[in-house]
Amino acid sequence: QLKTTYDFCPDNKFLTWALGGLNFQVEHHLFPKVSHVHYPEIRKIVIELAKKYDIPHNEFKSFGEALSSHFKMMHKLGYTPVLAKV
Repeated sequence: QLKTTYDFCPDNKFLTWALGGLNFQVEHHLFPKVSHVHYPEIRKIVIELAKKYDIPHNEFKSFGEALSSHFKMMHKLGYTPVLAKV
């Protein structure tokens, strides 16, 4: 999970509230049954352990950066939106 999942905007309290904590993707995938209100504290522990064991903890600082990465991955995987023909 740590190698392939990214948190985004973890310091943005509004986004955390609006998305129900899903901007803490790493913590969400590691602890799916834990309430999102605990993710910020869990994140600190996860980062500490990741450093200790030399495992990456990935993060996008902005929503735009996360969204851009998402669309780049969709393009890389060959996704092309189907446009309605008129």
